[in-house]
Amino acid sequence: MCLVVARIATRPVRPHFLKSSSSRHIFTRHASQSLQNASYSKTLLLPKTSFPLWVNSAQSESLFKKKTCEELYRWQAQNVHGPLFVLLDGPPYANGHLHIGHALNKIMKDIINRYQVSTGHKIHYHPGWDCHGLPIENKALQELRKDALSLPPNVIRSAAKATAEREMKTQQEEFEQFCIMADWSPETTFRTLDHDYEIRQLQVFRRMVDQGLIYRHYRPVHYSPSSHSALAEAELVYNDDHVSHSVYVTFSLDSQTTIASTALREVLAKEPSASLLVWTTTPWTLTANMGIAVHPELIYSFVRSSVKEDALIVAKDRLVALDPIVGPHEVIAEIKGADLVGAQFRSVFSPIHPSGSMSAKIIAASHVTSESGSGLVHCAPAHGAEDYLAFRALGLLQGPTDIICHVDDAGKFSPGVAHVVGEEVAQALVGQEVLKGGNKAIIRLLESIGSLVRVQKIKHRYPYDWKTGEPIIVTATSQWFANLDGIKDDALHALKDVQFYPPSSRNRLESFVRSRSEWCISRQRVWGVPIPALYHTPTDTAVLSSESLTHILRVLSERGVAHWWEGPVEDFLTPELLANFAGGPEAWRKGTDTMDVWFDSGSNWSTLSAPTGGRKHRADVCLEGTDQHRGWFQSQLLTSVGVSSGQSAARPVSPYGTLITHGMVLDEAGKKMSKSLGNIVSPMTIIHGGKDKKKEPAYGADVLRLWVATVEYWRDMSIGPTVLAQCAESMRKIRNSARFILGNIGTTIQRKRFVPVERSELGLAERFVMNELYKLDQTAAEGYANYNFPKVINSLTNFANITLSSLYFDIRKDCLYANDIQSVERRAVVTTLVKVLDSMTSVMAPVLPYLAEEIHSTLHEGDEAVSQLSVFAKKWTPVGADWCDPHAEQDMASLLRMRSVVLSLLEKARGDKHLKSSLEADVDVILPNDISVQPYMLQLIEREETFLKTLFIVSDAKITDEGSLGTSPFAWSYVSSMDIPDSDLELAIRIRPASSSKCPRCWTYTREEQHDLCPRCEDVVRRLD
Repeated sequence: MCLVVARIATRPVRPHFLKSSSSRHIFTRHASQSLQNASYSKTLLLPKTSFPLWVNSAQSESLFKKKTCEELYRWQAQNVHGPLFVLLDGPPYANGHLHIGHALNKIMKDIINRYQVSTGHKIHYHPGWDCHGLPIENKALQELRKDALSLPPNVIRSAAKATAEREMKTQQEEFEQFCIMADWSPETTFRTLDHDYEIRQLQVFRRMVDQGLIYRHYRPVHYSPSSHSALAEAELVYNDDHVSHSVYVTFSLDSQTTIASTALREVLAKEPSASLLVWTTTPWTLTANMGIAVHPELIYSFVRSSVKEDALIVAKDRLVALDPIVGPHEVIAEIKGADLVGAQFRSVFSPIHPSGSMSAKIIAASHVTSESGSGLVHCAPAHGAEDYLAFRALGLLQGPTDIICHVDDAGKFSPGVAHVVGEEVAQALVGQEVLKGGNKAIIRLLESIGSLVRVQKIKHRYPYDWKTGEPIIVTATSQWFANLDGIKDDALHALKDVQFYPPSSRNRLESFVRSRSEWCISRQRVWGVPIPALYHTPTDTAVLSSESLTHILRVLSERGVAHWWEGPVEDFLTPELLANFAGGPEAWRKGTDTMDVWFDSGSNWSTLSAPTGGRKHRADVCLEGTDQHRGWFQSQLLTSVGVSSGQSAARPVSPYGTLITHGMVLDEAGKKMSKSLGNIVSPMTIIHGGKDKKKEPAYGADVLRLWVATVEYWRDMSIGPTVLAQCAESMRKIRNSARFILGNIGTTIQRKRFVPVERSELGLAERFVMNELYKLDQTAAEGYANYNFPKVINSLTNFANITLSSLYFDIRKDCLYANDIQSVERRAVVTTLVKVLDSMTSVMAPVLPYLAEEIHSTLHEGDEAVSQLSVFAKKWTPVGADWCDPHAEQDMASLLRMRSVVLSLLEKARGDKHLKSSLEADVDVILPNDISVQPYMLQLIEREETFLKTLFIVSDAKITDEGSLGTSPFAWSYVSSMDIPDSDLELAIRIRPASSSKCPRCWTYTREEQHDLCPRCEDVVRRLD
């Protein structure tokens, strides 16, 4: 239930009650009487606590950091004996300072872990780092101020390792400032460069080799010239604004060769000179052309046009779109694509090098469409996966020598291009980058030989290297692959038992897995885990077998993985290899490829023990950003399934039981953060503040964590000054609620002597608050269990702001401050507050650990045995179902409707200057006359009559009827009415001046004129005397 009620101005909390006391009293007495009145303040039970209103986050965090982070993790590992909960860390890349995405990710994981600890689970959480790959290698080279080609590999590896270790140290220091519960010692963290980790990874690789899943192949792959390495799909990002120079070019049909199609022979008999019009966005690949593809079912037109003497052949369905290209034209013949298949054509470069340009054939291919281009597709199997597969399917590629490729590992034209364009022209191409000068040179060449019809700049989506930010190419190289066709059905089946948050992310991961048939796992980099293949140079044979790997891993286990790079090849040769291949050790070399870094991080499931005790998955939860559907989520699943597929009758199980995906963090305007826009929000600045503390305050870790818990992480989210200020304000209100309770429930010693009241003695307000607390506990437990953190925080802040601050605290201050400390009414309030603080602390602790620890420490001041333990050492026990009280909720809702009417009347009186404090008023609840059957609302009002003045925060509230109102005039009065539910009756409510005098101790207008104090205060003071 959400209560939206206005807050009434009442007498202030008076920590300095004695000062200016006369100005606080409406009545005036002589000086001695004023001093006597002022001394009554000493008898009030005003809030008293060491818990500060404001806190210096840096000082506060330093007090509790060790206790609630490293020490807590070690404590629970040793002392908690509940069910095991494993959160497997997706390792961040060890490069650069942490950004806000790191903070979101790590804090979400920590909230989950802390909740699990608070509910009695033993946590296994080992933070890790991904340490290999190009960015670290590049950073090391930048610091060395050297190029990779100018340094020996061992120097680069040594520098990269030092860089990775330095970056990890920096990132660890920054992670610790997020208040992460973890033991950061080497034994309870992992790094993909650790010896044990690398050996474990190589063992995973060997088991995939055992399963026959690893093979070497020469085929087109995504290749990054900027990285000098092949890339997997997961390492690509797509730039929607990439600009290419596309070309329309012509290939002449070779009418001199045998033509099988009767229809084509008839057309060529009338029109012997015909050219195929082809469109491509990669002119540089034309030197590697091996065919032109048509769709056999499309209709192709022969058109006569002014752009070319020859007749042009294009898809009929493309003629309208091609009108700007071919200009005015006449269709002279039409044939089906199937009639073109098998016809031969001459190379586009045949005018300049006829002897080097063999005729190629037109092939049929299903990937050809009439939606773009000319309906004829230039095929270069070295540079296109669809072309390659089409040629493989037709049996046109038997070995690596069958593929034409003129691009080297730097993305430049190789000398082999001379076979197509001739030696003289090749001089202008060799060494040119195909994506830059080489592409322009090809276009100029096409124009000079008359093959170019049109050049067009187009903006389109194009793949880039995600690490270097540079465009990639597709080119044929020899690479190592993992065959996924044999395991992806098992992988998809394993995902059926995985829970996804949000549920929609299941489709994303499954579609990625379903669409992959192989995984290119080799990289041409120095810094990484080696693919330990041996190559017999004379026969160009690559050896990567279970037997060779078993021997090699035994050597590397003993001498370190670096021995692969540094040791002699004979250390890795088995007697069987030496016997089966001629030439001795000198005929062998070690492979220099390294593994894809996704294989590195994707092997970290192997660091976990196999599940026991009824657990099905090694990890209960994995949590990463949405980009990891293409990366770590996949690589974990594929390597895990890959090593266990076919090993038993049971199908493989996913390494994780739950996958949680979060979106990306944007700036407050919804824009992606970048240095160029100057909109980067650093988590360190949020915690410690910027140079200008007014513009960038030091909010501390808890406010950053509160932001994480309030955002709907399952979609992209925003952060900025406004959002952070709102989080800080929410934090302040939660803190103030805790401070109010701590100030009113007494010290540790006082609470030990305190006698709580039984539930039967609680008033309606207390039962209502406990019902709301029960609902908060239930909502929070459900929210945490389902990883819906905003649901938890919304419930917590609503409870603190509305149920407590705006209602319960307001109406119970008078009782807490002025009642006798042993009164049942006050003890009932304190009993409730103690329970509220206990549950609120448990609810907030996973998100706001520093605040929870500070509350816990303050609450148990003087009791070192308890205060020295973390707040998480006490298991969260939600409020029992016996506190679920829908009747109290309904009754309170009815009375709060009345309260809203009273508040409205009080505001009118205040606006007319008739009163300042609501305590200056009395309320009359006027019942209708002649009620035959009393509605429940009236029964409730009569039952709770003594509570009404407390609820309304007035000096008195009486129930009367219309006949008992009398005729005595009041200085002022205001009347309103409200419907009585389940009846046709109305209830009248009147406010008027209080009928008694002001009590100088409690400030209520309940004192008889001849008395110094009201009856309640007289009794309390008398007891104190």
